[in-house]
Amino acid sequence: MSYLKPIVAAAAVLLSASAAFAQDQKMHFTICGDDSWAGDVTAKYVAEWESMNPGYVVNIEYVPWGQCQEKATTLAAAGNAPALSYLGSRTLPQLSDAGLIKSFELTQEERDGYAGPVLGTVTYNGKIWGVPRAFSSRAMYYNRDLFTAAGLDPDQPPETWEQFVAAAKAITENTDAFGVGIPANSSDTPMQIFVAMVYSNGGTVLDADGNVAFNSPNAVAAMEMWKEVAQYAQPGVAAYGADEIVPLFAAGQLGMIFDGPWLRDNFPDVNYTTAMFPHGPDGTHSSFLVTDSYAVFTGTGVEEQAESLAKFLTAPQAQLEFDLGAGLVPLRNIAGVEKLIENDITWAPFINVIPTGGPEPVIPDHAGLNDIIVNAVQGVLLGEIEPAEAIAEAALEIEDLR
Repeated sequence: MSYLKPIVAAAAVLLSASAAFAQDQKMHFTICGDDSWAGDVTAKYVAEWESMNPGYVVNIEYVPWGQCQEKATTLAAAGNAPALSYLGSRTLPQLSDAGLIKSFELTQEERDGYAGPVLGTVTYNGKIWGVPRAFSSRAMYYNRDLFTAAGLDPDQPPETWEQFVAAAKAITENTDAFGVGIPANSSDTPMQIFVAMVYSNGGTVLDADGNVAFNSPNAVAAMEMWKEVAQYAQPGVAAYGADEIVPLFAAGQLGMIFDGPWLRDNFPDVNYTTAMFPHGPDGTHSSFLVTDSYAVFTGTGVEEQAESLAKFLTAPQAQLEFDLGAGLVPLRNIAGVEKLIENDITWAPFINVIPTGGPEPVIPDHAGLNDIIVNAVQGVLLGEIEPAEAIAEAALEIEDLR
């Protein structure tokens, strides 16, 4: 019998370990893209969370951008939702209306860790439906050599719309380049850049209560300015989005363009720098703020743990480490952010504009909103409709999306 005791003891240990393993609660975590975007940082903090929450195992699945949001929604509709999912914040209203995700309860301290406009990208019907994870703003890129050739001071980018139009005119008339690149095709960029101009004149698409506020003198003035400056843009603006404009700037054929921080290393042959959006007479420098966020799906049985994981991953220091690893605009203004600007001044307008930036409008039918605003811009730039009428019609159409 004595020979059996070690065997029985070992078996007991194995059974105990198997029982513990069987009790581990698996949490499915889907992330859009791949692990090249600071995946090592995400994995590091997921492992830390698991060590602090024994009994829970997080299974990370990276899904290509073209499939990830649809996959998460399809799984949820089939009753097999991921516990946590990284999604474009623009999808949150639809998921909320369908009852597929839960809202987040943030303490005042947690709220204070974000600039108001950043939280605005995840707020719908008065509730917060996602925790911001990845963030970008928009700013101006301008060619210093073209400014000099046009008789402009390359150290003084246009502050106001009046200066902006004058600079575009000077470059067009005094160089072989066009003054500004204006996007007006059916992609996202034309809507983002035009709405940023509306924000820069004190206007908005939705007010603080979510009501449509697009039909305003501020937005009309932005459309009138856009029509005026288009005289000095590349011909055929309706055929251009970011994919077409960026190569022209890289080739020295455009004096000014507007885009995100990911382009900062794309122009090795251009003597360029960055600046904030010029502002209108009734506003200040602004931008168009976009986030991706973590959403917690309902019906998984681990909603509380998924929310805990989302908050852990986006805590200030963990978030900054992710931002730096992914090359994104930092979400939070904490120690370490200022070093980005010290090391590379081209970061400045993307970071400093955050407090006065405007959020991507939170509307369930985001594609519909994009089409409405782009159609208004195209109509005005093609001479088919006057700015005031285009803005008024667009506002009514946006109302129909609500």
